[in-house]
Amino acid sequence: MPSVVWMGYSVHGNEPSGTNASLLAVYYLAAAQGPEIDSILNETVILVDPRINPDGGERFSGWVNANRGMNLVSDPNNRELNEAWPGGRTNHYWFDLNRDWLYTQHPESKGRIKKYHEWKPNILTDHHEMGSSSSFFFQPGIPTRTHPLTPKKNFELTEKFGKFQAAGLDKIGSLYFTKEGYDDFYYGKGSTFPDVQGTIGILFEQASSRGHLQESANGNITFPFTIRNQFVATLSTLRASKSMRQELLDYQRNFYQEKSTDAVKAYVFGNSNDKVKVWEMVNILRQHEISVYDLAKDESYDGKSFKKGMSFIVPLNQAQHRLIRGIFEKRTVFEDSLFYDISAWSMPHCFNVPYAEVKTPFTTGDKLTKNDFPKGKIIGGKSSYGYVFEWDSYFAPRTAYELQKKGYRLKVATEPFTGVVENGLHNFDYGTIEIAFGANQQVNFDQLHTLLQTLAERDGVDFYAVQTGLTPNGIDLGSSYFSTMKMPKALMLTGTGVNSNDAGEIWHLLDTRVNLPVTMADIQQVNRINLDKYTTLILSSGEYAALNEDKIRRWVQAGGVLIAMTDAVEWVTTKGLSPAKIKALPGDTASSPKPYALAERYKGAQQIGGAIFQVKLDPTHPLGYGYKENTLSVFRDNRIFLEKIKDPYNAPLIYTGDPLVSGYITSQNLKLLKNSPSVVATSLGAGKVIVMTDNPNFRAFWYGTNKLLNALFFGSQILGGIRGGEED
Repeated sequence: MPSVVWMGYSVHGNEPSGTNASLLAVYYLAAAQGPEIDSILNETVILVDPRINPDGGERFSGWVNANRGMNLVSDPNNRELNEAWPGGRTNHYWFDLNRDWLYTQHPESKGRIKKYHEWKPNILTDHHEMGSSSSFFFQPGIPTRTHPLTPKKNFELTEKFGKFQAAGLDKIGSLYFTKEGYDDFYYGKGSTFPDVQGTIGILFEQASSRGHLQESANGNITFPFTIRNQFVATLSTLRASKSMRQELLDYQRNFYQEKSTDAVKAYVFGNSNDKVKVWEMVNILRQHEISVYDLAKDESYDGKSFKKGMSFIVPLNQAQHRLIRGIFEKRTVFEDSLFYDISAWSMPHCFNVPYAEVKTPFTTGDKLTKNDFPKGKIIGGKSSYGYVFEWDSYFAPRTAYELQKKGYRLKVATEPFTGVVENGLHNFDYGTIEIAFGANQQVNFDQLHTLLQTLAERDGVDFYAVQTGLTPNGIDLGSSYFSTMKMPKALMLTGTGVNSNDAGEIWHLLDTRVNLPVTMADIQQVNRINLDKYTTLILSSGEYAALNEDKIRRWVQAGGVLIAMTDAVEWVTTKGLSPAKIKALPGDTASSPKPYALAERYKGAQQIGGAIFQVKLDPTHPLGYGYKENTLSVFRDNRIFLEKIKDPYNAPLIYTGDPLVSGYITSQNLKLLKNSPSVVATSLGAGKVIVMTDNPNFRAFWYGTNKLLNALFFGSQILGGIRGGEED
C-alpha cells in the first residue's frame, strides 16, 4: 500500500515561494528519471494544492510585479516591498484561510476538506513564509505547545521526518531551525488539523523576500532563493514519505483503531430556538466524517432538557473520537502560557447552542444520512390583516432586509404579546417583527404571501398570519410599543490603520449572510464625504487617529448610530463619544525579578490570545432580541476592560463573576474582566453610540454572537425615551 502525501502551498497569498516551488515540483515529478524517482512514484500517492489562496496570491503578485523595475531594489522601504492595504495575505473577504481548516466557512476550505477526507493523507505539508531576517523553519515546534489530544507518537514521527529536511537543507547550505517559535495547539491551522486525524502535519516557514529582492540580517534574500528552499523541502518530504511509508501507514491505522478512554461518552446538543445554527453545527461535524445521531427519546443531562427531533447526539465510540473532543471540549489548564493562535474554540459555545457532556449509558436514534436545511413555513394560511415573524432564526435579518428592500414597512415589538393565529394563540417575545399595514401601505396580499413562502423556505423563518390586531395579552398590533425599523444603510471604515481581518469578518457577514450591501471607505475619504445618507457607521478594530472627530460627533448627534468594536473602543471613549471608560492596566507587580531571557515569554503570557468567556445578557434590550437565554459565550482576544457605568440599563452584556469558559487568561486579567461591561450602548444627541469590547463575528464561525448585528437593525430603538403613563 502506498503512503499518501498532501503538499499544500501558499495559503497566505503574499507568501509566493510555495506556489512557485509547487510548479517546479510537479514538473520534476513528471520529468525526472531514474530509480529514486521511480521508487517514490511507485510507493507514494502525491496530492498537490499549488495555491490554496488564489485571490490573495493574485492580489500580491499584481502588486509586486506592477512595482518592479528593470533594476531590482532591495531597500525595505521600496514600494514593491510594502503592499497596499489589505495586502495579499488573506482571501477575497480578507480572511486568513490558515485558520479555517476546522470550521470551514469559506469555499476554498470546503473543497479542500472534502478532498482531504477522500484521501486521508499520511503526511500533509503546509508551505509558508515568515520575516525576512529569519532562515527556514520546519517542525516539530515547541513541545509544550502541542495540543494534549495529539498523540506523542505524532511528535516522534515529526522529529524523524525533520531529519530528512535537515539533510536536504544541509546539502545546499541553507540555515534552518526547529522546536521554537511555532506551536501545534489550535486544530484549525493547516499544519495542526492533520495531527488529530492520524496524519503528520508539517509546517514549513521560509524567510520571505516579500518581492523580488530584499535586504535582511542574513544578506540580500532573493525570490529564487526562497523558491529553491521550498523546492528542496518538497523533495525531502517525498524521500521521507517513501522511507517512513510503513511507519506512517501503521501509525494512521492504529490511530483510528484506538478507542476513547475519556470519561465523557458522548456530547448531546440542540433544543435551540434557532434551528439554523444547529443545522450548521451538524454540517461541520458530518463533513469531518463524524457520525451524528438523532436522540432516541427526550433526554435530560446536566439539568438541561433535549427533545427528540430537535437535538442530536455524538458518541465518542467512533473513529474520530479525538477530533470530536477537540471540537467540543473546554480546557482551562495548560502546560504552556503562550499561544501562536487562539486557546479555545469549543463549538457549542461558538454557536451558543445548549449542550451537555454525557457520562452515563445512553441510546441513540437513527444515524443521520442527510442534513436538510430547516425550512420555515407560513402558519395560519393567508391573512388580510397582517403577518409577524420572530427574530430567533439566524437568517431573520436577511428576511427583514429583503422585505425592506421590496418596500414593506417593518415594526419591531419592544414588549411581548400574545397573537391570535389560526387554530389558537401564540406567545411572541421581544424583537418580534410585524409587517405593518395601514393607510400608507398598499399591499397585494397574494404577492406578499408568495414572497413570504419563498423567504420562509430560504431563511428558515416561520411567518404567522394574525387574524386581528387585538391581543388577549400584551401589546396590541397597533401599539406605539411597536417601533418602526429603519432600513440599514451601513458605512464601514477600511484602509490603512484598520484591522483587515476584523473588517473582512463584518463585510463577509453582511454580504454573504444578510445580503446587505455595506459601503466601505477609507478614513480620509470619510473625512470628505457627506455622511447623512448612512444610518450606521461601523468601526472595526483599528487605529482611527486620522478620523475627523467633530464630523463623527455631529453625525451621531443628528441621529446616526456609531458601532465601535474591540480596539476602536479606545478612540470612541478617548474622544468622549461614549461615557464608557477603559480600565488602566496595572504594571508588573511581581515580587521577585525575572531573568532577562524570560522577558519576552512573560510579557507574551499577559496577552489574551483568544479565549471564551460568559456574559450576562438582557434579552429585553434591543441588542438582545432573538436570544432566549440570559447568558452568552463571547470570544475575546484583547485587553480592553471597561469600568462599570452609572446607568446599568446601558450595559446589556456584562461579564459574570466567574466568566472563564475555556482558554487561557492570567489571574490579573481575569480580575479585571469580572463583572465588567462587554457592551455599552448610550445616546449622544439624537443618535446612539454602541461600544463592544469583544469581536461578535470572529472568523465567521462564531455564530452565537452574530446576532449582535441587532445594532444595525435596532440601534435607533435603544434608549428611545420614557413613555408617559408608566408605573415607577
